[in-house]
Amino acid sequence: MKRNLILGGLLSALFVLAALISFAWTPYDHTALDIPNKLKTPYANHLLGTDHFGRDLLSMIMVGARTSIAVALVAVGIGMGLGVPLGLWAAARSGSLVDEVIMRGNDLVFAFPSLVIAILITAIFGAGAVNAIIAIGIFNIPVFARITRGAALSLWQREFILAARVAGKNAARISVEHILPNVTNLLIVQGTIQFSLGILAEAGLSYVGLGAQPPTPSWGRMLADAQTLVSIAPHMALVPGFAIILTVLGLNLMGDGLRDYLDPRLRVART
Repeated sequence: MKRNLILGGLLSALFVLAALISFAWTPYDHTALDIPNKLKTPYANHLLGTDHFGRDLLSMIMVGARTSIAVALVAVGIGMGLGVPLGLWAAARSGSLVDEVIMRGNDLVFAFPSLVIAILITAIFGAGAVNAIIAIGIFNIPVFARITRGAALSLWQREFILAARVAGKNAARISVEHILPNVTNLLIVQGTIQFSLGILAEAGLSYVGLGAQPPTPSWGRMLADAQTLVSIAPHMALVPGFAIILTVLGLNLMGDGLRDYLDPRLRVART
């Protein structure tokens, strides 16, 4: 629905804007300690309160937004950049050994929960935002490969593809010139979903200490810091918790709205 697209877009734009503004300005230095003002509830000087070190939570949320968005965005880029070509290749060689190897490789990755794979990779190669990006990106590859292959297979028997083959175009050229443009809408929608999942995965990794490392703020680590202080400073958990919820909700609503808007069948029904 258009309402979902607008609401989701506004929520997503709010956090993207906060992340962009944080490069130039934050209310306070997110690394500055102010012990006398620790655990302050939201008030005029600190709109979202302070943490157990007296750091301004609004500033940390703004900088944490760019961490989450950067990790999720690059991870989705890795998934698309590798998964889409693999899916197109598998569809073009449907039934061949290449198709079988690609799909069984996807099954192997899907056999393990994404967070477990991410924890395994970061535990082996070390904690940090870069390794978190790689871990989340690896799981995105089979997602985009499967979706691309499934959508492409339904197109290979269409008349315009048969006409392209008669014109002498090879499989690679047909995949790029005819198949890919027709699956782009589906990939955009899936990209928003994987983006929201990437933010959740980054928060989960940071929560267990395997994501972005101090002094870089992360919503997941803010939750981890707050877990023992919920009874005396609930705002420390509520602020990053709501940031994650609203961002993921916004992206999911936007993805749902994009799906409805870009679906040609629904577009015909609206007209």
